[in-house]
Amino acid sequence: MKYLLWLLKAAIFFTLFAFALNNQHDATVNFFFGTYWRAPLVLVVLVAFAGGMVVGALGMLPGWWKHRSNAARPTTPSGAPSSPAPAGNGGNGSDTLVINNNNSSGTDLTVARHHGL
Repeated sequence: MKYLLWLLKAAIFFTLFAFALNNQHDATVNFFFGTYWRAPLVLVVLVAFAGGMVVGALGMLPGWWKHRSNAARPTTPSGAPSSPAPAGNGGNGSDTLVINNNNSSGTDLTVARHHGL
């Protein structure tokens, strides 16, 4: 399996390397007000790919910050005592453990903290 993954990575590398060698001619990118940028096509594609990655990462930041702040918030109020989990069947006739989440998103943040999310 390790050799198969190495072979796949090598095939992807050589495919991209052949793409770069076959696209060495100049490309012109026209901007506003008559300005332009002339560079090899492979460099233009690389810059467009890197710019897309940056825009995608910046688009994910607000959700990541919200998730991180929700995970950092304690699950119980600081002054309230935490109630222990019900023993046995909890009086409801089933052996299912019920977890009460005191957050608005409905996710179990203790599990998220445990897994480092």
